[in-house]
Amino acid sequence: MTRVPVLPPNAPRNGTRFGRWLGRNVLRLGGWTIEGDWPDLPRLVVIVAPHSSGWDAVWGLAAKLAMGVDITFIAKAELFRGPLGWLLREFGGHPVDRSAPGGIVDQTAAEIREAQRMWFVLAPEGTRKRVEHWKPGFWKIARRAGVPVFCAAFHYPTRSIVFDRLFETTDDYAADMLRLREQYRPFVGKNRGTL
Repeated sequence: MTRVPVLPPNAPRNGTRFGRWLGRNVLRLGGWTIEGDWPDLPRLVVIVAPHSSGWDAVWGLAAKLAMGVDITFIAKAELFRGPLGWLLREFGGHPVDRSAPGGIVDQTAAEIREAQRMWFVLAPEGTRKRVEHWKPGFWKIARRAGVPVFCAAFHYPTRSIVFDRLFETTDDYAADMLRLREQYRPFVGKNRGTL
């Protein structure tokens, strides 16, 4: 049976018994495990890396279902067309027009500040392709919302979703990025690592 972390008291919750059963079985059939635990905080920015495959969404959404956690995430607007769009919205997704992303940071930070409970999840690479530099959006959102960043990773060699640690941002963006990228060095995605 796949280990599923127990949600702490302050975690945002959303799910059904059937959804948790389905998520656990998808993870089990895929051979995936979840390592670590969530922090007991009502508001977080959660980053997940490396994001190198569309399969990341399958395993991530299965984990979300298995845990019964309520997360909010953004994805490219093209994914929200047709039946897939309805499903992504049901899972907490919000479409983003990547050609005109202005205002997303301030809007998301305000939503987090005003929410009683909200865990906002995104991939810092902003794409499945290898990038030299992570996009600063998650860092800006965390700073403006006054919340820490929680680090999670896909590690395909062991088929693990790893809940790693809390990261407190500082005023030094460049130094924070160096520390975060180093922290993610051990994790390997389906098609690449983070560096």
